[in-house]
Amino acid sequence: MKTDIEIAQQAVLKPIHEIAEGLDLTKEDWEPYGHTKAKLSDHLLNKLKDRPDGKIVLVTSINPTPAGEGKSTVTVGLGQALNKIGEKAVIALREPSLGPVMGMKGGAAGGGYSQVLPMEDINLHFTGDLHAITSANNALSAFIDNHIQRGNDLNIDPRRIEWKRVMDMNDRALRQIVVGLGGPSRGIPREDGFNITVASEIMAILCLATDLDDLKDRISKIIIGYTYDETPVTVKDLAVEGALTLLLKDAIKPNLVQTTENTAAIIHGGPFANIAHGCNSIIATKTAAKLGDYVITEAGFGADLGAEKFLDIKSRAGEFNTDAVVIVATVRALKMHGGVAKNNLQVENVGALKAGMANLNKHIETIEAFGLPYVIAINKFPTDTKAETEFIESWCNIRGIDVALTDVWANGGDGGIQLAEKIIQKTANTKRNFKRIYELDEALETKIRKVAQTVYGADDIELSAKAKKQIAFYEAQGWGNLAVCMAKTQYSLSDNPALVGRPEGFTIAIRELRPSVGAGFMVVLTGDMMTMPGLPKNPAALNMDVTEDGKIVGLF
Repeated sequence: MKTDIEIAQQAVLKPIHEIAEGLDLTKEDWEPYGHTKAKLSDHLLNKLKDRPDGKIVLVTSINPTPAGEGKSTVTVGLGQALNKIGEKAVIALREPSLGPVMGMKGGAAGGGYSQVLPMEDINLHFTGDLHAITSANNALSAFIDNHIQRGNDLNIDPRRIEWKRVMDMNDRALRQIVVGLGGPSRGIPREDGFNITVASEIMAILCLATDLDDLKDRISKIIIGYTYDETPVTVKDLAVEGALTLLLKDAIKPNLVQTTENTAAIIHGGPFANIAHGCNSIIATKTAAKLGDYVITEAGFGADLGAEKFLDIKSRAGEFNTDAVVIVATVRALKMHGGVAKNNLQVENVGALKAGMANLNKHIETIEAFGLPYVIAINKFPTDTKAETEFIESWCNIRGIDVALTDVWANGGDGGIQLAEKIIQKTANTKRNFKRIYELDEALETKIRKVAQTVYGADDIELSAKAKKQIAFYEAQGWGNLAVCMAKTQYSLSDNPALVGRPEGFTIAIRELRPSVGAGFMVVLTGDMMTMPGLPKNPAALNMDVTEDGKIVGLF
């Protein structure tokens, strides 16, 4: 069996100008980044504003497990399948982060015969967007420390600086550090730390901004810390919003690539879904909607994280509609939620599968709470037995739930035609009754509780003393109307990663809150969530190499 990277390297790619021409783009609408990648103009969306929007289909999933769900693979496969049956579909995805790629996740561009290409570029440096975000983030850190060193006219309290440096790698050693050591010429000593780049507020802002002016305005609102009398200090106070936006002038432009079947794909932005909002950029999604009759996009991890944030944060900020949802599930992951160990997943076990269906059922309830039509996609693995896939289909059919067995990893678009046909039916015939989990004018604690109870199935939330104090302070600052961005483990509906399936009788522990005023949301940290992940004992990087002739091996 060929690996993902072997399949990717054997695929025949079209020159990127052919992909652009297939979308009716002119030479002024894009610029090449090599032979197979391009940047779309940041003015393109405005140019297309009078075109009708295509239908936006969100792909989400059950809670992920080490067995894999293949959400990105299904997203790519569904887009390819729609094109195979005569529809014009454009795929919109996030950009991968080097941390997970070299950590434990491996490649992040789909899989098998449903990948976005060039896979090696996309998983590594791509067009440099994440490096630009890293540079802008760390430039701000440098400006803050320089301002304090040069007299501190803003009266910034070094003990209350909230802005952290970032890097695009998992590095636990940098979570908490001290900077400014070495004497007066080296700066003012203070505690600092690193987040991973994809957890930076600048990443979130890039993905929620609608144009360059909006990007600059949002950056100006970033809270970098507080004065000695606890007055918030913003980027605007430092007068560096223009310089930071300058560093992002190319990163704001969406990236155009193609799939293994030459379907157009727009890849742009990549905030984490467990510690940020987990969606590609609004500009990318809305541009794709102007260029295609269908947009197939995804949000990170399960519906408890990615879909909730897509619908409560992204679509609200972008003012667009979601027409249907695909919930991806696999036999393997459902068996793990039913109690089967990873090394026993190849053994048929309908009993465990039945127990694991509780997890899928909760995510169905979540999408129903939003009032959106949906289809269950069973992402097929070679080890699945007929009895197991038929059990899931029967479980869905008994409940009147549309379900499609997909085999897009092995068969590309051909393996997703049944799913594509069901999505066409859903978007054409099903009435939307969309409603969000909360309204922005509700109190922060109310919004947090509604997400915990409605989406996670928690009995209640428990606020730490620090969180209670922060809520009172932040609401007094006028930030109570922000959306809430829950930072929670992806592995469980609860805040305890060990509680798989559908936990009951649990409380979500709210440790602290962090305002992302520029992004427009309040980050709510639950449990033991870290904004700088660590590498596993045996990181995926151990399998990666490059040959003498420059060929990449072991990426996935």
